[in-house]
Amino acid sequence: MIDMKDQMAEEPREMYEHHRIVADAGQAPMRIDKYLFNRIINVSRNKIQNAAKVGAVLVNGKAVKSNYKVRPDDVITIVLPHPPREIEIKAEDIPLQIVYEDKDVIVINKPYGMVVHPAYANYSGTLLNALAGYFKKSGTKEVENGFGYLVHRIDKDTSGLLVVAKNELAQTHLARQFFDHSVERVYQAIVWGDFEEDEGTIDGNIGRHPKDRRQMTVFPDGSSGRHAVSHYKVLERLGYVTVVECRLETGRTHQIRAHFRYIGHPLFNDERYGGNLILKGTTFTKYKQFVQNCFKILPRQALHAKTLGFVHPTTGKTLHFDSILAEDMQIVIEKWRVYAANREV
Repeated sequence: MIDMKDQMAEEPREMYEHHRIVADAGQAPMRIDKYLFNRIINVSRNKIQNAAKVGAVLVNGKAVKSNYKVRPDDVITIVLPHPPREIEIKAEDIPLQIVYEDKDVIVINKPYGMVVHPAYANYSGTLLNALAGYFKKSGTKEVENGFGYLVHRIDKDTSGLLVVAKNELAQTHLARQFFDHSVERVYQAIVWGDFEEDEGTIDGNIGRHPKDRRQMTVFPDGSSGRHAVSHYKVLERLGYVTVVECRLETGRTHQIRAHFRYIGHPLFNDERYGGNLILKGTTFTKYKQFVQNCFKILPRQALHAKTLGFVHPTTGKTLHFDSILAEDMQIVIEKWRVYAANREV
């Protein structure tokens, strides 16, 4: 009996799915890979076996191998990378900033403005198109599908680090880490306003806004959405804006953007969440011109995925990567430093 099948990340960004199955009381002994193959739609037995290899198949809370024999009333859970959409990925010659690469994974420092996966209105110019071009040009034969296997995403107008698997086993291993929230992800952001405390935690369910499906919103009473936790630390106070570091416990769509608007500190120039308005400061014309100039320099939400850490799917070693803050954010921060210093005089 299947009593739950949950897409564990919000549409349209689901990277993995979670199944929970309770074996019938009269279940005869059967290999678990065969059992799951018979019960989960559109999944290969090889993918199930890969999930078992990386500990992503659990029976009664304990990881099992593919040859485990299912017994009556067993509670089985499995985490699988979500099947790719039926979209042709065409190779394109697009420059990539590659931070790290081996036979299993590739880590990219994505520029803002680049969509990760082709979708409506963005069928070219995406990260996967760029990877397809890169793998084709380099003659890489270890990537079976030609463009890599996604395990997470960052927004089009968010810059920074993300990891792509080069084979299905690595994808399954990394998907389990993201599902378990064991991946280290640290962002830097510029947000409107100042903070009373130097650090804090935002805890509130995040789900689709009931009136605008393009937005996510916080449901503090837990009546809707999915559990989301963001930790933040003030890095620099610049008067009307603040530079913060954000560490994610969960990975919900627009989590940082929605959480910071919820606490009254929208990301600087985040049009979707109101940060493209002058929310703090003076009414002087020169100040308005200063902010508008900053918006032109940084024409997107001020958010950068700065740090990424995960366990390598083959070696078991912990890999840690750090990136330099995107140039447009650096320039705007420096402009605010100068403004704040002159304002204090």
